[in-house]
Amino acid sequence: MTQMTLITGAERRRRWSGDERRQILEAALAPGAIVAEVGRRWDVSTSLIYKWRREELVATQGSGFARVMLEDKSGSSAPKADGTISVELGGARVRIGAGASAALAAAVMKALKA
Repeated sequence: MTQMTLITGAERRRRWSGDERRQILEAALAPGAIVAEVGRRWDVSTSLIYKWRREELVATQGSGFARVMLEDKSGSSAPKADGTISVELGGARVRIGAGASAALAAAVMKALKA
């Protein structure tokens, strides 16, 4: 037997309370969970679950982007083209040379973040 939900009135969108969203997200993020199955169980589209997850991540961890400032200490108007990247994070300063591999640069940044 097929079930149908009929929504009447001016409001045509379903609304989920904060508690319902939390329960759905916990079910979707559980180890081994399949988001499509959770969506079917709760009658929520998978894209909406992913949207809620993105919003939750941004709210708890920020956007994931860092503010970048360019600084010219040499006094010349043209920037140096030596390929060195200088990163300041949490009071530590690291210079990554142009010859460094992407894996090494990523490992250094991960270590600084921790």
